Amino acid sequence: MSDTTPKSATANQMWGGRFATGPDAIMQAINASIGFDKRLYAQDIQGSRAHAAMLAATGILTNKDVEAIREGLLTVLSEIEAGNFTFKVELEDIHMNVEARLKEIIGEPAGRLHTARSRNDQVAVDFRLWVRDQCDAAITGIEALMRAFLAQAEAGADWVMPGFTHLQTAQPVTWGHHMMAYVEMLGRDRSRFADARKRMNESPLGAAALAGTSFPIDRQMTATALGFDRPTANSLDSVSDRDFALEFLSAASICAMHLSRFAEELVIWSSAQFRFVRLSDRWTTGSSIMPQKKNPDAAELLRAKLGRILGATVALFTVMKGLPLTYSKDMQEDKEQVFDASDTLMLGLAAMTGMVQDMTANRDSLAAAAASGFSTATDLADWLVRTLNLPFRDAHHVTGTLVAKAEAKGCDLPDLTLAEMQSVHPGITADVFTVLGVENSVRSRMSYGGTAPEQVRAQIARWKELLK
Repeated sequence: MSDTTPKSATANQMWGGRFATGPDAIMQAINASIGFDKRLYAQDIQGSRAHAAMLAATGILTNKDVEAIREGLLTVLSEIEAGNFTFKVELEDIHMNVEARLKEIIGEPAGRLHTARSRNDQVAVDFRLWVRDQCDAAITGIEALMRAFLAQAEAGADWVMPGFTHLQTAQPVTWGHHMMAYVEMLGRDRSRFADARKRMNESPLGAAALAGTSFPIDRQMTATALGFDRPTANSLDSVSDRDFALEFLSAASICAMHLSRFAEELVIWSSAQFRFVRLSDRWTTGSSIMPQKKNPDAAELLRAKLGRILGATVALFTVMKGLPLTYSKDMQEDKEQVFDASDTLMLGLAAMTGMVQDMTANRDSLAAAAASGFSTATDLADWLVRTLNLPFRDAHHVTGTLVAKAEAKGCDLPDLTLAEMQSVHPGITADVFTVLGVENSVRSRMSYGGTAPEQVRAQIARWKELLK
């Protein structure tokens, strides 16, 4: 090659003899993926080693060539992990970068590694391996956050606080019950990632470009070597499928939405108007002008980061929705979206775990708020139904009238006198006051999944056992 030959022409060596000149520099920039898919290096080498071992076992390659390939790939892996590997844009992607370096190390046998496979099934298996690892990492992160919520729930299983609908006081609940609501949400997130992992655990390696191969390969052998349950059953689907990435992104979006909901509660609860919780200095910042400020920046950033993950989900759905079978270069746009979403989710889980572990609930503020806003009105209505045998709609009307009376007087329901209550309904007795205290209210909610401390502790024990 003369000194005047464009460097980009070296890419032709990978494409074969079909092209006489190299790509334009702009085409090279838009075509190359090495800038981001180098994150797949470990999975790419893992897949290549399994493929080479199978080629030897089936007699397609000699044991000598495969041993050279195996040793050479280990050398490449160590170079990348040590930071001594030079990734070249002109070689386009991680597959070609690894193969080119392998050739420099072992020579001619490196060219035999690509027998009976294509970059189409190679990237499909690499990416599937990577996403499978991220499912495992997400499950680990979710379980750590669940344990943090469980610790909070156990500490305050019988602490009363207001339960809200429309962000307005509805009924008294316990702090432990509120914490356990997020354990349930995260439990579903955990199961979604586990379910997605099961579905994606099939190996596309061996589908080749799209039609399979005429070589006598053993796809079950490579599937087993890579920890897959089985090989995929249709070669066309194998190279064109990105459902596994979409499922990961969908599960990540739902999980991030749950993180965002609690982040919103932390922003509200840590305000001077609520004072339900105090966030530690590790997760807050100050103001450059207002010295009294302690801003819940970590929670606010988590609330915003859902947008990145949801955006990645929509982006990949948009890429995939119009693609005919099988592989199209559009699919190269899958990885950056998934990489960014995964990074964001893992950071969010770790940060939220730290905030939940460090936050301190203000029991007195919670209790005071629980007793305000006529939070035991439903308990009064239920008492009227149970004790006076009123139809619930009539009991609802009587209770509403008593709430209006208390509001006009500037007091809460337990502060009304018996005479004032009897002026609305003469059948009311002094026994009604036993249900109007918030402590009595929460203790009475003994239905399965209710807020009674006894029920909360039962759910804590159940989840502790499930997370062992």
